[in-house]
Parts: sequence; C-alpha cells; structure tokens
Amino acid sequence: MILSFRFFSQSNIKVDDKEFVSLLIQESNVYFSKDQKKNLLKKIWLHLFPFYRQPTMLLSSNYPELVSFDVDEKQEISSESVASQNEEELPLIYLYNSHQTEEYAPSDFLEYSLNPTVMMADYILQDVFQKNGFFTLVEENKIKDILNENSWKYGSSYRASRILLEQAKKEHSSLQYFIDVHRDSLPREKTVVEINGKMYAKVIFLIGLENGNYQENLSFTKKINDKLDERYPGLSKGIYQKGGEGVNGVYNQDFSPQTILIEIGGYQNTTTEVLNSTLAFSECFMEVIRTI
Repeated sequence: MILSFRFFSQSNIKVDDKEFVSLLIQESNVYFSKDQKKNLLKKIWLHLFPFYRQPTMLLSSNYPELVSFDVDEKQEISSESVASQNEEELPLIYLYNSHQTEEYAPSDFLEYSLNPTVMMADYILQDVFQKNGFFTLVEENKIKDILNENSWKYGSSYRASRILLEQAKKEHSSLQYFIDVHRDSLPREKTVVEINGKMYAKVIFLIGLENGNYQENLSFTKKINDKLDERYPGLSKGIYQKGGEGVNGVYNQDFSPQTILIEIGGYQNTTTEVLNSTLAFSECFMEVIRTI
C-alpha cells in the first residue's frame, strides 16, 4: 500500500478522495467495514486499471539503473495491446510458474483475491528485462486448466508447464532463457535477510539431478548465484541439487541448458521484500547473459 501511495503522490494523477488516500497508508490492523472496502476497492481499481499489468509502474523510482517510469495520465492498456507489445520483437526470455498459485504474505484485500502471488515477480522481471533490451514473455495460461483438462493432480504441475514451455518455444523460436519462478514454504525467519539496511526475501535455486544434462544447467545457474553472492551477500541460500526417489528430479530443465528454477522468498515475505530480491536477481541475471 505504501508503494501505491508513493506512486500516486509522485505522479500526475489527481487523487482527491481522502478516504482513498487514507486506505493506502493505513496499517493493516485498521478496521474497514465490508461495504467500505467494496467502495474503496472500486476506486482503487479505477485508478490502477491502466497500470495493473505493469506492476513496477506502482513502485518508486529507487532503481533508476534498472527501471524507468514514463506515466501518461491518459494511458490506457488493454489486454490486446499488452499481448502485442512484443509482436515486432524477438523474445529472448520466457517467464513461467509451474506453481502459479503460490502466495506471499496476505494483503488487506485478501477477500477480494488481491493477494500477491509468484506471478507478481514475473511481471516485475519482465518490465526490468524489457527496459534493458531483453524482450520477455510471461506465461499467462493457467496451469490449473491444463491439469483439469487432463485429469491430472497438482503433482503433475511440471508436466503441465512442460506443455506451455513447448508451445512457447514452437511459437517463438528465438527464446533462449526459461525461468520458473516459485516461492519457498519455510517460515519468515528462514526467508528474510537484511542487506545494507534493506530487507530482502532470500532466494534459492533448484537443480534436478535426474536430468542427464544437469551439469549445463548447474553451470549456468552457478554463474547467476555467484553474482548474487558477490553483490548481495546472504541473499542466496545457494543451489539445492535435488534427485532420488519421491521427487521430480528434472523440473523441466532437460528442456534447455538455460532453464532455471528460482524460489524467491516464502509465504510470509512482504511485497517489498520480494520486490527487492527480484530486482537484485534481475540485475545479476542480465549481467550473466550479457557475457554469453
């Protein structure tokens, strides 16, 4: 909420509704009636609708080297225009979530399904990558739909995301990098770290040992992890190599030697902590692929 308030206070959008502004800066323990929340939600939606597909537009410009903000008061973004942004470009990076419904710390508007999920990180990464010349696709098809269509259980989520991976590559042969974004299931005390006075959600990389070519994935992931260790000591919990009975062991990393799985934070991390870590990861990731 503070991030949204900061955006409105710095933009040209006029927000005269004191009730609306007060909501943005209220602490989470302040009570609002259900009717008040419904009315305020409508106001928030009307203000945010042109920007909600680009979440980093709601952030303050504390990261000028990574993100630029050109907000047009009259800008309107339809689903068609967003979908066609990259049609004339050759996308290089594909962002997806085998577990799309993984959530972060509850927001004040959980009852309206406004709780942040791992897909929030996708859109932040997409915005940063594209502003730095790396055109990026975010997978928006629902894993749940594929599971239902095939009568598969949740445990087949990687099987479902594989279908989307293959479809994306078939439609966009230029894709080279594939990032599966997750979040951890550990409690907050194990997923948060303070670096230079700023709070971050810890990250960890996962490598499947059942992939015959896993060494290539490991080498690529290690380059990114080493950069994180160099620039943000303590942010990464390292590279977890996983295999054996009862686990997936591949995680679709046989699809490409440049397919990685990263967990950003855990279920109790805040939006700000996830944002800080996502920007740190994007910085290191871009530095690595510039040298390849």
